[in-house]
Amino acid sequence: MKAAVSARYGSPDVLEIGQVAKPEPKVGEVLIRIHTTTVSRTDCGMLRPHPFFIRLVSGLFRPKLTVLGMDFAGTVETVGAGVTSFKPGDRVFGMSPDTFGAHAEYLSVPEDGQIATMPAGLRFDETVICEGAWYADTYLKKFGLKSGDRILIYGGSGAIGTAAVQLAKSYGAEVTAVVGTRHLDLVKSLGADRAIDYTAQEFTKIGELFDFVFDAVGKTSYFHCRSLMKPDGVFSATDLGPWYQNLWLGPWFSLIGRRSVIFPMPKTSKAFMGYLKTLMEAGALRAVIDRHYRLEAIADAYHYVETAQKTGIVVITVTPEEEGRQA
Repeated sequence: MKAAVSARYGSPDVLEIGQVAKPEPKVGEVLIRIHTTTVSRTDCGMLRPHPFFIRLVSGLFRPKLTVLGMDFAGTVETVGAGVTSFKPGDRVFGMSPDTFGAHAEYLSVPEDGQIATMPAGLRFDETVICEGAWYADTYLKKFGLKSGDRILIYGGSGAIGTAAVQLAKSYGAEVTAVVGTRHLDLVKSLGADRAIDYTAQEFTKIGELFDFVFDAVGKTSYFHCRSLMKPDGVFSATDLGPWYQNLWLGPWFSLIGRRSVIFPMPKTSKAFMGYLKTLMEAGALRAVIDRHYRLEAIADAYHYVETAQKTGIVVITVTPEEEGRQA
């Protein structure tokens, strides 16, 4: 099968479109013909790799995972022994956070993993938002976000940020999103109660206090944002922060009992996929798509994502739906 392969670490230019062995579904697994996937910050971090210590799990000198890609949407090709939830031809979506592999024509995933039948009425490219929503919801749940809480989301226009704005509204929170000028209307359309243009004013000096401050792009810090936080407010970010401060600030604040910093790690959950599907079918969560690329141009997609200027998700078309029907 065709796949985007990274046999060594480096820039997106190390990626090669080549032939690799087509996976065979094991007992309890589902083989999916991939129609769409994404290139995300996570993929870029695995490719470089960044931060450096990720090599301890991804491979010290060469990558253990040579085909990246976490989000997927496609059709079930065949199923392994014992599978009862899916059948050939089912339209499915999900993510593969442990083994990646979605930058290829086929991917085999566990039946009890993060996979579900697609929300009714949506295209394949509209469902590959699982990774961003997964991270966003992990943070919101760790916050204990509830109806009436006030949350400021810095970077509300990326894959995690657009999901966070919508999910926070589904929780009943009052949402303030901080974005650039061109994204003001976007975050309002996603449900943000207020949108602040960080290019026009210093967002930390708006004279308001929040229960939670969430940096969805890893471009600010606790020390920059603490003036926005209530005395018992909580800060979190999707990045380790300068000098990895988000790792050690959490234990420090737990000792002194004041404002806190959390850095949660997401956990896989089959139930999460059902939750996402319900929200998407209800219109409470939708994809924001920046650009589409073919698999053959995936290096260009990586280069674009690395500019840190993308809006929502960058979609990779692996197998156009028309080709899938003819196969």
